[in-house]
Amino acid sequence: MKLTLKIWRQKNAKETGKIVEYPIDNVSPDMSFLEMLDVLNEGLINKGDDPVAFDHDCREGICGMCSLFINGEAHGPDRGVTTCQLHMRMFKDGDTIFIEPFRAKAFPVIKDLVVDRSSFDRIQHAGGFISVNTSGNTIDANTIPINKHDADRSFDAATCIGCGACVATCKNSSAMLFVSAKVSQFALLPQGKVEAADRVLNMVNQMDAEGFGNCTNTGACEVECPKGISLENIARMNREYLVASIK
Repeated sequence: MKLTLKIWRQKNAKETGKIVEYPIDNVSPDMSFLEMLDVLNEGLINKGDDPVAFDHDCREGICGMCSLFINGEAHGPDRGVTTCQLHMRMFKDGDTIFIEPFRAKAFPVIKDLVVDRSSFDRIQHAGGFISVNTSGNTIDANTIPINKHDADRSFDAATCIGCGACVATCKNSSAMLFVSAKVSQFALLPQGKVEAADRVLNMVNQMDAEGFGNCTNTGACEVECPKGISLENIARMNREYLVASIK
């Protein structure tokens, strides 16, 4: 396939970026999107040009680093996949593809397509954990009986990989789907209930401090989420937050 790539290039966080056009051919439909960018960068390097910077790591849809906004959609036109799992057969010969970084105040651009998502780390540090006394004989978590329905919902919430697609696709740049998933995976389990009130208050307050917007129930976040995290988690987090605030 022959394609025209229009890619956001930005030298660093302080300089103004712009869209730069790159023609590319001999693209196999079986390539992943990141493999196609690898081919582009190899050509740029061979010509002595600066390669396009983009985040990647596992390339298996697990790490959540490959955060690209492709033709106006987080992770591109496919559903239930990350950018590294997106294949070029989703595009047609002669297509023009716009590739941009995730846009949000709390995700400042570092270079080209790479954004700083450390705000997610700070939110998790604020409460995305449980405190366990490890001195003496600790209780094996597997000995605690848990309702299967609750366990399944907790595991579903825990599949969130923190890629930020929910933020990038939200008109308010809200992180509530991400935060609610991290709150829910503990709130549904007995191990997480001890610190439930402090957790939800601290994480939501940190989310607000980072500059993320609020949720208006548009639902775009759930649609674009590569792991299909449900909006039900936001409703659960709102209930948890209300109860914790009253207490």
